[in-house]
Order: sequence, then C-alpha cells, then structure tokens
Amino acid sequence: MKKILLIEDDKAVRENTSELLALANYQVITANNGKIGLALANTHRPDLIICDIMMPELNGYGVLQILYKDPKTQHIPFIFLSAKSEHKDIRKGMNLGADDYITKPFDESELFSAIESRLAKVAIMNENIQETTTNESTTVFVEEIKNLHNLKEYFYENVEEHSYHFNDMIYQEGDNSNYIFLIQSGIVKTYKIDEQGKELITGLHKEDDFFGFTSFTHNIPYQEFATAIEESVVLRLTKRELKHVLEVHPNLTIEFIDYLTGNVSEFKDQLLQMAYSSVRKKTANTILQFTKKMKKHPNENIKISRGDLASIAGIATETFIRTLSDFKKEGVIEIKGSNIEILDINKLKKMN
Repeated sequence: MKKILLIEDDKAVRENTSELLALANYQVITANNGKIGLALANTHRPDLIICDIMMPELNGYGVLQILYKDPKTQHIPFIFLSAKSEHKDIRKGMNLGADDYITKPFDESELFSAIESRLAKVAIMNENIQETTTNESTTVFVEEIKNLHNLKEYFYENVEEHSYHFNDMIYQEGDNSNYIFLIQSGIVKTYKIDEQGKELITGLHKEDDFFGFTSFTHNIPYQEFATAIEESVVLRLTKRELKHVLEVHPNLTIEFIDYLTGNVSEFKDQLLQMAYSSVRKKTANTILQFTKKMKKHPNENIKISRGDLASIAGIATETFIRTLSDFKKEGVIEIKGSNIEILDINKLKKMN
C-alpha cells in the first residue's frame, strides 16, 4: 500500500481528500500546517506528498524547498494542491521542483491521474537504476547515453516538451535550479538585471543548445533569468537524472566540460567586446551574432527587439538605435519596423 502525506490547513478539504485517498487504497497521513507536515515527511518517508500552498507556520513553497535540500526527501514526488490558479503561481510551483500542480476545486479523476502518473514515473526510474547496477547492457540510461549526441537524442525521444510564446519566462533568478534544458526549436535569452533595472543578456541559446546549468552538488538557485524571444519548444531533465548519467559515463562528463568551457569562452569574448570595442564594432558584431544564432541567411530579416540587441552589445538603447540609423544610411542594413535586413554582409564583417 502506497503512503501519501496530505498537508492541508483547511479541515474540510483535508478530511474529504483524505477519505478519497483512503477509499482508493492509499495509506494517508495528514498534517494541518507546513511545519507539522515537514516533520511527518521526515518521520514516515511517504511515497508521495500532496501539499497546499497558503498555510500557517510554513507555506507550501517553504515545505518543498526544505524537502529538496535534504537528500533523504528530495526524491519524493510532490504535488501542489492550491486555490492559487494564476499562471505565475503555477510556474513558481513547478520551478521550485514540484512534480504537478492541481488547482482547487479539483476533479477527483484529475487528482488520481496526477498521483498515479507520478508514482509510476518513480517506479520506472527505480527499475532503471536497479537495472543499471545489475545489467548495464539492458539499461538505456547507462548503456546508450555515452556521448553528447546520445544525450541529446535521449532528450528528444524521452523528455517532455514545454512550449513557450514570445517573452514567456522559463525561469527567473532565485528559482530552485532543478532542471537542465535543451532547446528543440526557437531561441532563448538568459540575462541578469542590475540595480538600476538594466538588462544584461548573458547568452543566446538556439536549437540544440543546452542551458540552465548550476552546481550539481549544491542546491544553488538559478543566477539569471531565461526568457523565450520567439516561439520555442524546450525539453527539461532533472539535474539528479543527468548527474546519474554523468557519474556512469566519464567520457560524457569530459564532453560536457568541453561544452561548458566553450560557453564560458563565448561569454568572455562578449564581455571583452562590450568593454573595449567601439560602438560601431559592437553594433555590427551583435547583428552578426544574432544572424548566426538564429541561423538566418544574411539577406533574411532578423526579428528581434532593439532593446535585446542593445543589451547584448552593452550600449544604451538610444545609442544603438542611432548607430543602426547610420548603418541604414550607409546601405549596410535596412530597417523594416522591428526587423533588420542585412544588405551588405561583407561591409558589416569588416566593421567587426
């Protein structure tokens, strides 16, 4: 019999939900606030936790964050059950590492579907890990993911897709860094915001790029924001799953280090350009960089906000726009609304 911990401060909801779970043949443990729930989670080690968000003593976000920091409880599937139904609340819950988010009032079938799917996922993962230690030749995680190409193939074939529209935020600075992301299609920018509210883009990530890296050994939150700058489909894998793969395959780990080193070198080049290049050179290089990242032919339009272009170039938006106007007068580019078309790629490269 699977054991479920239900943390809910509303007595009626707690009792009704508990009765539903018991009738479905689950062993149910209940708590009326987050603090008690946290203690019960450590004592009873449930197979799954269902938790409200707004509660006295300790809210649901706090419960999840504390559980995730403890190796003994960080793998327990966690479902938020809340009346907070706005997109930003759901996104916050999922970014903290929740496995699912159900809004009140909920349908009985919705609740059981979420529970069954999460328990099934854990069972499959446990089987994979057991097979890894007993028979490596039959384990997809261990035997087939030997290099970076295999890892990307695994993402594309097995990892759930998440779609984002233009300007949708994927994660924000301070969120728990539970996932590593791979872009299936589209472009994502990562960026930081300084004390004056100015945005500094730290990276542009295109199709087939990984992003979202933080420490594999410490629970360090994301140090930047990530937002889609066009319609994008992103795949995400938990850090603990990826860590398991890397531990088994040293060669893949070396490839991963090379990949991250390349990202650091690219970022250093960007910083040097921002620090020492002329405004014209920064502007030309930024346009070329976007053309490369977006896989555009030189005479195709680049659809990107001027603010984003200026942020990567490291210059004020007004100065950047004036330089674009100069390029237009010189016949290097054409500006059509928010789009930029390169007319003379060679002249642009010479400025770089």
